[in-house]
Amino acid sequence: MKKLASHKIRVGLFVVLGTGILLTALYFIGNRQHIFSKNLQLYAVFQNVNGLQLGNNVRYSGINVGTVSSIEMINNKEIIVQMMVEEKTGAFIKKDAIASIGSDGLVGSMVINIIPGKENLQPVISTDTITSYSKIGTDDMLTTLNVTNENAALLTAGLLKITNKILKGEGALGALITDSLLTKDIRATLINLKQTTNGANRLIGSLNSKFSKIDMKESAVGVLLTDTIVGNQAKNVFLQLENSSVKISEATKTLNEMISKISTTENTFNYLTKDEMLPKIIDSTMVEIKEASKKLNENMEALKHNFFFRGYFKKQARIEKRKKKALEKNKN
Repeated sequence: MKKLASHKIRVGLFVVLGTGILLTALYFIGNRQHIFSKNLQLYAVFQNVNGLQLGNNVRYSGINVGTVSSIEMINNKEIIVQMMVEEKTGAFIKKDAIASIGSDGLVGSMVINIIPGKENLQPVISTDTITSYSKIGTDDMLTTLNVTNENAALLTAGLLKITNKILKGEGALGALITDSLLTKDIRATLINLKQTTNGANRLIGSLNSKFSKIDMKESAVGVLLTDTIVGNQAKNVFLQLENSSVKISEATKTLNEMISKISTTENTFNYLTKDEMLPKIIDSTMVEIKEASKKLNENMEALKHNFFFRGYFKKQARIEKRKKKALEKNKN
């Protein structure tokens, strides 16, 4: 009987102790999962939850304020996550807060981080949906890194080909690097260009000094540069010259047309300039006129000595003498 009573006592103590341990564990689990506190139901929609699970923590400004209570996929692009957040902490979460999914350390479980907003709106209430922000996942980062590595490999191979060609002296850059004569020519060209630039600078400095010495009010150059009246007069002169040149061009065109007509039509000018026999006829006519003039002079001399005409010529000679005497008296 004594053994039976001691056995019962041991069993009773074990049951009581086990029950206490179970209740303590349930309390800590419930407290951790915010089962025994008043909570708010908040929602956030993500495109990728990156391995988020039920019971994962919800943090606000780095403080654990709740847990993930539900994860439901609406369609192939949207996943709605339900969060149970302590009511006393929910008073600090505003309607413009932003929820994002991150990891708890480097290799820890996933958590939801709620970041305070900037507009300082009203606090959230139960069943509110807050704005979400989906970060780039590790898989996406690895995929992007893989593509980047492939592109870097291709780029390295291309650069290696270009470097080999340059070292072999192919292309313009290879010639610049390997051809010493070309390098010397380029150096000489740069020296000449530098000398030309220095000469241009000296010329500009000389022009500036000369322009600074010009009296803009008294000198002719200053008047031409500053006086609007003289400028207008010069402009009118150039306009008149332009008009004159236009008129001269028109006159030249008219003369060309007249000359072309003269050269292409039958007229006196063409006859005088193109007939080869006319100069010979004119020469023979002049010779005959000269001979006839000579004979006429001889006949006149004969008439002067003729008995019948001698008195007439003497009378004409006396008249000429009288005219000369009268002219001399008038001069005196």
